[in-house]
Parts: sequence; C-alpha cells; structure tokens
Amino acid sequence: MSLPGHRRTSSHKRRRASHFALTKPSITVDKAGRTHRMHTAAPGATEYNGVKIFVKGLDRKMERALNKTKSATVKEDAHDHEGHDHDHEGHNHGPVAKKK
Repeated sequence: MSLPGHRRTSSHKRRRASHFALTKPSITVDKAGRTHRMHTAAPGATEYNGVKIFVKGLDRKMERALNKTKSATVKEDAHDHEGHDHDHEGHNHGPVAKKK
C-alpha cells in the first residue's frame, strides 16, 4: 500500500480551492414572462426555442384536470331524483356522523 509523497500544505490547499468558487446562475425571462435558467426550459413550458416539448403523460394530466372541473359542477345535485318528490332542507348529504 502506497503512502502520500508529500504533505499538502495550507497554501497549496488554498490555491487549489481558489477554483471552487460558485458563480450566480444566469436567469432569463421567456415570452410568457416566466423566469428560468438560460438554455433550460421554464417549468410548465410547452415549447422551448420554438420547438414543442414532449412531456410524458401531459395529455392524461390535462384530461384528468378537465374531468375534475366537470365533475365539480355536476356533483352539486348528484343523487337520483326520479320518482321522489322531496326538498333538501331536512337532510344532510355529507358523511354520516356516528351516534354514541
């Protein structure tokens, strides 16, 4: 097993570490007004530099979101009223509370 040849002095350590400095990331604004790093697509962008971005499952996510908005408007009065003539003042359609 080999051993290190020389001790790394503090001055050598500082000279080596002088290249470790971080630079600030370059930020830009796209046409939609979103800020993002340069040469990287903005989060939520559908195209980059005029080229459409393919996002796996995006169509399915959009379809689910549309279904949620549609079901929210339909669920206002979702239970069956055929053959029943009643008003909604006397009962609650929420979760049933357990009696002690």
